[in-house]
Amino acid sequence: MHINFAAFLDTLPIMLYGMISIFAVMAAIFAIVAILNRFTK
Repeated sequence: MHINFAAFLDTLPIMLYGMISIFAVMAAIFAIVAILNRFTK
């Protein structure tokens, strides 16, 4: 099996944006749940 290392390096920024997006969405959901818990005890 041959891995095209140049293509792999080209896809790293795309994967980074995806990981950052997932982290941002999870942080936003966590913040919304924390705010709702604070106001609706």
